[in-house]
Amino acid sequence: MGLDTTHNCWHGPYSSFNRWREEIARVVGVPLPLMEGFYRGSPCSQTMEWAAPRDGGPRGGFEGTVLHSWISAVAPWLPVDWRALRPDPIHALLNHSDCEGEIPVEDCLPLAARLEEVADLLPDEPKWHRGASARAKALQFAAGLREAAAAGEPVEFH
Repeated sequence: MGLDTTHNCWHGPYSSFNRWREEIARVVGVPLPLMEGFYRGSPCSQTMEWAAPRDGGPRGGFEGTVLHSWISAVAPWLPVDWRALRPDPIHALLNHSDCEGEIPVEDCLPLAARLEEVADLLPDEPKWHRGASARAKALQFAAGLREAAAAGEPVEFH
């Protein structure tokens, strides 16, 4: 059981797909645990891990008790509506069901370009599904998106 998409974008466990999206969200600065569709309450514990700097990764603007205080102050307005963020093609992937639906053909090329742009920011160690790195999975997904766009087809999630 797992996520299968058309055009060979992704085939593997839902858990790997979600960890991969969390990593993408981290490098593009989207607080995924606070976003509509992901927020599950108790924001401080979720966000602390998300905001923690990774080796070689960007450092967040909030750390330690400052972050905790900030999250506590904004808690009444959580979850964050996706429309509150500056539009970004990556949202088509981050704000998507992990088991159904599709990425429309008109979103495929912009999303592919954005994934290729952020790929170098993603970890390259082979700890992901079937020994692939987050970077390799981003490039695989982007290639599938380009294939779908060339065929004039959406990427379907099953």
